[in-house]
Amino acid sequence: MKKITKLMWLCLLFISSLSYAQTARVQVIHNSPDLAASSVDVYLNDVLLINDFHFRTATPFIDAPAGIELSIDIAPSSSSSSAESLYNLTTTLEEFETYIIVANGIVSSSGYTPNQPFALNVFVGGREGTPIENNTDVLVMHGSPDAPIVDVVELAVPAGTIINDISYGSFSNYLELPTNNYVLAVRNETGTATVATYSAPLADLFLQSDAITVVASGFLNPSQNSNGPEFGLWVAKASGGDLIPLPLFHNPTARLQVIHNSADLAASTVDVYVNDELLLNDFAFRTATPFIDVPAGIALSIDVAPSTSTSSEDSIYNLTTTLSESETYIVVANGIVSGSGYAPNQAFGLNVLVGGREGTLVENTTDVVVFHGSTDAPTVDVVETSVPAGTLVDNLDYGSFSNYLELPTNNYTIDVRDETGTVTVASYVAPLADLFLQTDAITVVASGFLDPSQNSNGPAFGLWVALASGGDLIPLPLVETPTARLQAIHNSPDLAAALVDVYVNDELLLNDFAF
Repeated sequence: MKKITKLMWLCLLFISSLSYAQTARVQVIHNSPDLAASSVDVYLNDVLLINDFHFRTATPFIDAPAGIELSIDIAPSSSSSSAESLYNLTTTLEEFETYIIVANGIVSSSGYTPNQPFALNVFVGGREGTPIENNTDVLVMHGSPDAPIVDVVELAVPAGTIINDISYGSFSNYLELPTNNYVLAVRNETGTATVATYSAPLADLFLQSDAITVVASGFLNPSQNSNGPEFGLWVAKASGGDLIPLPLFHNPTARLQVIHNSADLAASTVDVYVNDELLLNDFAFRTATPFIDVPAGIALSIDVAPSTSTSSEDSIYNLTTTLSESETYIVVANGIVSGSGYAPNQAFGLNVLVGGREGTLVENTTDVVVFHGSTDAPTVDVVETSVPAGTLVDNLDYGSFSNYLELPTNNYTIDVRDETGTVTVASYVAPLADLFLQTDAITVVASGFLDPSQNSNGPAFGLWVALASGGDLIPLPLVETPTARLQAIHNSPDLAAALVDVYVNDELLLNDFAF
């Protein structure tokens, strides 16, 4: 049996011997999965053109006679002449035209369901490359005998449906694509059921300026088809040779937690959709999901809609993003959806922290990230006053995350101060020990309004804790300043101290306190 690498020599030798003035360009792809046709001979006008042409291989583009009738015969690999032909196609090629011919279907009379008859499917207007730098032209051919009418949906960009309702034996139009890596979902014609999902690594395969043919090949159900080759997408290059299989997409994942911190009363509960499927129903303000696995490496279209929504078409906000495999994310829903009633009106958005944590391996330590989500609060500092550890977070703006604080799991007292550090907005107890947060990682969100009266009487400002396990956020209690009873007696007889002022912590307590 001869190798496909000898085809060019055989073809050129044959055609040059004919010395035809008019020629066309032709590539032939063997895509018949019938085991009886795993290797075939191809005759042109009764002369052997290709000997032992193997399944899932392709010839390079070659010059073929144009303007005259051509009789193409497909025969078993053991054939001695075209008289043993299994299939004949008689056609006339046009001068200067480029053709792609795909051998498809079943030659056996039984053992295959459905039994799509063997044929040569011809595409007129083939391409051998593209003059556009860093582009790849892609032609798709549906050659799987037992696969339904399908759509091809690109998920990584996402480009959406790039091929719609392609049926067995049909070619798509050429797709002129930037030479990137893509993810392709093969779906049924309704787009609701996925047959399989593949990586299409055009960049990794160095297909810049190339034109390729992608064939749907093999059987979805080999058990009903003589245990023949399984379904897959295979690439034929213009240079010919063995077809290249596109690898199945291995469904990488990332970890994700979502926290609802939008204090707008109109968004007190929302629905969250991912790629048009409902992920969270009636997601309530000041609650959080646990960390969950979500798809990575493909584009995710995240829609936030009213709790009364029926689909993602009711979306009030969309974020389209692609998550990195094995990364951990915290997403905080924040801001205002209403057109009026809130001052300032910070627009609704999803704020994303890359590098979230679900816990810490350090015993008796709690990892804390702080998020500023109060729409009417200024830039703030967070100052610890009980150790005192001083300024833990400096100049945190609305919509921003701090770095992680890796703290011993103790109880703390923290002031939220303006960016100058001189004005205290509020003071809170952070009882990490009392909440048993050893080895936990938490998110503390500044939530609600400093001035509810200017914000539709919405929820008041506070610091709230989201645990990695999700659920209702936990409010940090305000510091209640303890008191004692005190009497002061002025008994200094010095005339210079007949009247004195008394200050406590730099604030005037007693003015003109008399002897």
